[in-house]
Amino acid sequence: QVQVVESGGGLVQAGGSLRLSCTASGFTFDDYAMGWFRQAPGKEREGVSCINWSGTGTWYADSVMGRFTISRDNAKNTLYLEMDSVMPEDTAIYYCAADVGCPVFTSGRLLRPDARYWGQGTQVTVSS
Repeated sequence: QVQVVESGGGLVQAGGSLRLSCTASGFTFDDYAMGWFRQAPGKEREGVSCINWSGTGTWYADSVMGRFTISRDNAKNTLYLEMDSVMPEDTAIYYCAADVGCPVFTSGRLLRPDARYWGQGTQVTVSS
């Protein structure tokens, strides 16, 4: 069966760093663009970052540009999100997703919360 499992969330102080991981199984990992989304209480789920199948193209939300780095290791069926210089506004449940509409090489677009497969999420809390 398909499994998408996030890990690495937790409590971190503002200005610190955190690394999220997402391990996938049950589908051909490198067939799909992968993405990270987040949802804070009372807010809509938003796209944070995504990466194409090969890792050669990425997209970032303006709010995380320059602070977060997405990467993937297709040999390990694993997606990563390196979060640096975190801020309280980054507090949310972070979700990993497969087969996203990653707008690489396309200007003026957002990463919409549509995907084929979703993980259950991992909580990231940033204290001030």
